[in-house]
Amino acid sequence: MELQQMRYVVAVAETNSFTRAAERCLVVQSALSHQISRLERELGARLFERTSRRVRLTPAGAAFLPAARQCLDAAERAATEVAAAVGEVRGRLAVGLIPTVAAVDIPGALRDFRRQYPDVRISLRVGASDELAEQVKQGAIEVAFLGLPTTARPQGVNARELARDRLVAVVAPDHPLAGEPAVDLRRLSAEVFVDLPPKTAGRAQSDQAFSAAGLSRDVAFEVTTADFMARLVGQGLCVAMLPSAYAPQLTGVTTIEVTDAPARVEYVIWSRVSCTPAATAFLAILDIPAALVTERNQHDLA
Repeated sequence: MELQQMRYVVAVAETNSFTRAAERCLVVQSALSHQISRLERELGARLFERTSRRVRLTPAGAAFLPAARQCLDAAERAATEVAAAVGEVRGRLAVGLIPTVAAVDIPGALRDFRRQYPDVRISLRVGASDELAEQVKQGAIEVAFLGLPTTARPQGVNARELARDRLVAVVAPDHPLAGEPAVDLRRLSAEVFVDLPPKTAGRAQSDQAFSAAGLSRDVAFEVTTADFMARLVGQGLCVAMLPSAYAPQLTGVTTIEVTDAPARVEYVIWSRVSCTPAATAFLAILDIPAALVTERNQHDLA
């Protein structure tokens, strides 16, 4: 069984097409089909059902696919570690971030990283803080940027605090509050809100603040991205509360200081179990030295 055969199987499974899989793998279709047929003979089972209209995994193929992916990932990690041993940083880097990250200039950091390590393939995943933390723990991504209430701290991962910030009110330019220098939560509680989904860290910051003040509010709109929140606010449909460091990036809205605003903390996190050479190099761009990354990992494994 060869790694190339596994790559072909994964490509066909992901594209549902021998033609598209061959294009992805930069090989002629006949060669790809031959290698998969050869692997099927070796395994004694068909991996794909082939018809004139579609290609899909057989039960045997579905059982084979996860192991094939694990083998390919292990082979890539091994090649990456060998490259790192001779001073090269290669492989992949998956970075997760919340939509409102403001403590770090992510595009600028990636620009600096790319200049130093052009052989690393980078993927960015935007999501909620709790989801990103879980993906780091599972090894699906290597580094993530979170925003949490001051009452919470990342669990099960290594973390460094990057910055603290307070939320501001975001309203339409013609909103009655737009000319006010500041407001408080009691005044805002009379407004219709847009916010992130319940049980997300971004939503918890505001929910906890209103609850602590003995106030309730009407969250009529729930969305997953801050930029779309701003678009709804700009139409006069609602108001929002967003980090003050992030709010200047928005257009078509007005921000107002909130005297009793909740605070949040931004973190960068990485795995307690292992840190790839690419992730270690990226953390170094953020002034987190490799020695600190290694010391924390070793401490957590002891």
